[in-house]
Amino acid sequence: MLSSLAFSPAAMADRVLEVGHDSGAFASVQAAVDAATAGGEAATIRIAAGTWRGVVDVPSDAPALRFIGAGATQTRIVHDHYASRIDPRSGQPFGTYGSATMFVRADDFHAERLTIANDAGPVGQAVALVVDGTRASFRDVHLLGHQDTLYLRKAGTLVWFRDCRVEGTVDYIFGAATALFERCALHSVGDGYITAPSTPPEQAYGFVFRDCTLTAAPGVAGVYLGRPWRPHGAAYFVGCRFDGPVLAEGWHDWGKPGNRQTARFAEFGNSGRGSALDGRVSWRLDDSAPPDAVTLMQDWKPFE
Repeated sequence: MLSSLAFSPAAMADRVLEVGHDSGAFASVQAAVDAATAGGEAATIRIAAGTWRGVVDVPSDAPALRFIGAGATQTRIVHDHYASRIDPRSGQPFGTYGSATMFVRADDFHAERLTIANDAGPVGQAVALVVDGTRASFRDVHLLGHQDTLYLRKAGTLVWFRDCRVEGTVDYIFGAATALFERCALHSVGDGYITAPSTPPEQAYGFVFRDCTLTAAPGVAGVYLGRPWRPHGAAYFVGCRFDGPVLAEGWHDWGKPGNRQTARFAEFGNSGRGSALDGRVSWRLDDSAPPDAVTLMQDWKPFE
């Protein structure tokens, strides 16, 4: 059982650090994170409206931190690294992981009312957010990119998104974590795959989408709900509305027929023009009960 399941953003300490343009405020988000980490106490970092350009790294030894923006369309954390760009520090490409605009390596992180974006454009893998820590929660956060927007990297970690927006093209939600998306908007800005889970076989759940809405930009011809990055990748869509052009097959095997025997993909009670199950691949799960939030998140309740 994971520790600290009682953690809640509402219970954060009173220490508040301001990122803004006024005298006495930190001039960058990273400077505030560094100060909070050095202080060693849980803290809220309030980030003023504006575009805050640069990589933000919440290190593994950071205390429980809470990022609060001025609004998802007003406070924007943005950078433009991508996988094939050369990192001047090493002389080597950044790679997919290293391309992220923001890294959350610490446990017990919360963010709300802001945007995290990678604006490198359609240049291959270019991550907006990497989550390595466990018990990371996000509310009213926009995650914007193209390929590989959101990397939920580590198996055994828990991540919860509520009332968020995720945009991308290929594999724009990917990784091995257990993640719950509630009332989120998933917006495809190009043809591709919404999810690419790499769930390990011993982990009960990968990505679960509840009451979400799937849309697409004009000109998008079709998208798959997902494909297994690793053989046992798992993704469920429950009570969602498919307003985007979801392809009739729904799911893709990544060109590896063996994945059809191991991937765990399922749909329950969805609606909208892309939700018809006629034509879906025969190897999707159709006889499993959708997980409830309590079971999925192991009694962790970050939004109370």
